[in-house]
Order: sequence, then structure tokens, then C-alpha cells
Amino acid sequence: MVFFLILGICLVAAAVALNIGWIVLNWREGIFFFFGVIVFIAIITGLILNTTFLVREIRRNEHHDSFINAVTHELKTPITSIRLYLETLQRREVDEKQRQQFYRLMLEDTDRLRGTVDQVLKAGEVGYKRPGWNPVQIDFGGLVRESMELARTRHHLQPAALHWQEPAGVNGSPINVQGDPEELRTAILNILDNAIKYSGGNVDVSVGIETPDEHRVLLHVHDQGIGIPPHELKRIFKRFYRVRGRSVSQVKGTGLGLFIVRSIARAHGGRVFAESGGETRGTTITLELPRIES
Repeated sequence: MVFFLILGICLVAAAVALNIGWIVLNWREGIFFFFGVIVFIAIITGLILNTTFLVREIRRNEHHDSFINAVTHELKTPITSIRLYLETLQRREVDEKQRQQFYRLMLEDTDRLRGTVDQVLKAGEVGYKRPGWNPVQIDFGGLVRESMELARTRHHLQPAALHWQEPAGVNGSPINVQGDPEELRTAILNILDNAIKYSGGNVDVSVGIETPDEHRVLLHVHDQGIGIPPHELKRIFKRFYRVRGRSVSQVKGTGLGLFIVRSIARAHGGRVFAESGGETRGTTITLELPRIES
């Protein structure tokens, strides 16, 4: 990428020097001057567009390679683990307690496999509009609480690890949105999974809903984890993108979770964004959706 960037800059500089020199020599010739300026603008525009395209393609290929490596690892590791347990059960006798432990670990590995496959399939689905999609009215607060319970079960967390903050000014009335409950559950779970994974060893995630006005509802998920550098806050929602760094390299993932969240939010007329004070200062992911009247 650096090579093509430098090459593009050098070509642009050479074209600028060549064309300016030609214009200086022919500025008195009106028609030559006019066409020279047009050709000059066309050449510079073409070189800039070509360089930009090359840099984007190289960066996209790098993200794609990282995704392939991550998915390969996410698929290979549980398969190897399951095979090892099955070979152990086949070759020697184990007591009932250890057998049950093997079964539990193999089930956890199959859940991990299914989660990876679901992420890849969902990333392919969210890019296309589905015909005949009929949105329904959803109690958003209830859906968030259900997703929190599911996340606790998936990650074997204590109740205090994920704590719910009651929305202010609602007086117990439901906060309704319109959409596909399964897709919204997927988006909420992906946000919660990210907060849990990037919290490190001490999971302390707060989840709350805010209604700034009668037209919007905001879901805030805040963790006390490793944080995100400011220049990475917008990039984390791109397909295959993962924040680079020593603290992040230990966290496994495909780089699709937040991309799926952004795609689902847009399909429901909303948006998602991240806030962080920087590395080691935690992260807040906010999902904003249109609110409807009960």
C-alpha cells in the first residue's frame, strides 16, 4: 500500500510539473491554454482516482486476509478439540464424571462453531433486502433484557456482570420499536458479546435505554474493558475490520459482529456509533432506533 501511495503521489507531482510547465510556455495561445487546463485536470483527476482505488483495494485485501485467518482459526480450533475428545472416548475407558465433562466441552465447541457460521451467514444476508419483510411492534426493553439473559448463559456470567439500568421517565410503560425481532436480537447480542469479550478478565457491563424524545430510543452498552483509540471508532463497523494492538490480538473474532449491527440498524432506520476515552478506558456502543407510540 505504501508503495502504490508513493508511486501515485510521484505521478501526480510529475503530471503537475509537466502540465504547469506546458501552460507557462503556451499561456499566450488562448485555445492551447484552454485545452491544456482541461487535459491537466483530467490527468490529475485520473491519477488521484486510480491511486485511491489501489489503496482501497489493497486495504480491503488485507482485511479479507485477516478475516480468512480468523475464520479458519475459529473453525479449526473447536473441530480439533472435538476430535481430540472423541478419540479419547474411543481409545480408552473414562469414568462417568470425565465423560460428562467431555460431552459438555464438546457441546461448547459446537456452539462456538455454530456461532462462527451464523456470523458469516448473517453478514451475507444483511447486505440484501428481503422481499416480503413485515416489521412488527416490539417491546424494545423486554427484548434487551431477554438478550442479556441469553448473553449471561452463553458466557457463563454471574448476574452482576451484566447490570440493567432502568430507563428514566418511562413510568413502567413499554418502549416500542418496529422491526424484525430476530434481527434486532442478533444486533443486541453482538453488541453484548463484544462488550464481554473486550472486557478482559473482569466483566462489568452496564446496559441502559434512553428516550431523548418521543421519536428515538437509544440503547447504551458500556464496558470497562480495553477501550478503542479515537481514530478507530468509525472503522470498527466496517466489514472484516478489527482493531490492531497487543491487547486486542488475544481476543478471537471474525470482524463481522459490529458490521452486522450497523447493517441491521440501517435496515431499521437507525444507526450505531461508538465512544471511548481511549485504550484501557472502556467503550460505549450506542444503538439508536426510531420509536413508535404504544
